[in-house]
Amino acid sequence: MRRQVSLLVAAISAAIVASFVIPLLLLVQTLAEDRGMAIASQQANIVAVLVSGLHENPRLADVLQPTLTNSPARTSVVLADGTVLGAPWPEAAADPEYQRARLGAAFSVRDAAGGRVYVPVLADGGVAVTRATMTAAQLAEGVPLAWVSVIALGLLLTEVSVLVAARVGRGVSRPLLAVADTAHRLREGDLGARAPLAGPPETVELGSALNGLADRIEQLLAAERENVRSLAHRLRTPVTALRLEAEQVEDPVGRAELAELVGQLQASIDGVVRDAQRPLREDLPGACDATAVVAARIDYWRPLAEDQGRAVAVTLPSGPLRVGLSELELSDVVDIGIDNIFAHTPEGTAFGVALSRVGDEVVLVLSDEGPGFPTVRPVARQGTSGMGLEIARRLVGRARGILETSPAGTPGGEVRIRMPLGTA
Repeated sequence: MRRQVSLLVAAISAAIVASFVIPLLLLVQTLAEDRGMAIASQQANIVAVLVSGLHENPRLADVLQPTLTNSPARTSVVLADGTVLGAPWPEAAADPEYQRARLGAAFSVRDAAGGRVYVPVLADGGVAVTRATMTAAQLAEGVPLAWVSVIALGLLLTEVSVLVAARVGRGVSRPLLAVADTAHRLREGDLGARAPLAGPPETVELGSALNGLADRIEQLLAAERENVRSLAHRLRTPVTALRLEAEQVEDPVGRAELAELVGQLQASIDGVVRDAQRPLREDLPGACDATAVVAARIDYWRPLAEDQGRAVAVTLPSGPLRVGLSELELSDVVDIGIDNIFAHTPEGTAFGVALSRVGDEVVLVLSDEGPGFPTVRPVARQGTSGMGLEIARRLVGRARGILETSPAGTPGGEVRIRMPLGTA
């Protein structure tokens, strides 16, 4: 917007300056030509007065000499008898302008060759003609310098107006950029972000509306979380009753199956409560550096791997890789994958974690040297729901990613996660 405002002001300023500069240039040229013609006219009239009073004086040429030589106008005098004094005037008798002046007309001529002033002088022996000539260069003297000065002043005024417009544009665009930055922060999950109320009234109104929207979103999320927590806590009582009833079943196999199902239900409810207790800003899509998050989770699990004698092969890129998951969500995905390796492979089984960029995707591979994924779903561990990979798949789906596992029954398990490369 700032560039568009500057271009618009530049165009308007250039048009206004041109509307004044062009006539001013023509005026300067006309004034210069009028000045030159005035000099020629003054010179012609002075010489005509001298010729009128001294036309019979034999020393007329000597008397006129100082006047003729001290003027910038090139002056010629044709006496009544045809004698030419001053500047040469060849073939004056054949010149139509001379003939016109000889008939008693005083006039001036301006053309491409310059300017000429003709003054007739009536004497006893006939009519003498005085001609003062200014060349085209003399008539344009000082015009180029004046034109350059006027054009330079016009350009300077245009540049000043553009600079002022750019400054005003920055005053308008900066508050808008601040509002846009706040909107981006809200989009990434920072519900505490608020737009500064500064700038033009329209921008202040926009920032106030955005802040009101953020407050409303925070209130709705808080109310929704409170409802979820309340529902989860209300479910605990019947689940506890189910567990007690399951323990009263006499059939050991049925009792174990019921206990497993009740345990899975309890774990699911606990998961709902944990999700409801997360900070509100984790509800919105976020972004993080996958390289830093994966490295941090490897450091967390490494001591346990060393205790169990597991070799860990880690491959990480040298630079950051942005993905469309928050740091907490990506940490959960990595933890679920590594936890499954520890839970379903014998101690001492090596595993690897590799993070890389493939085209416009970020690829995370969690692999182990264990027996691979079983063809029959295993019984979940005590206190878990057995839905870890499904939770991870759902989290990855939020970032428009895909979670794939190696085929069941093949040796060596592998979880491959592909997510679009983020730009935030």
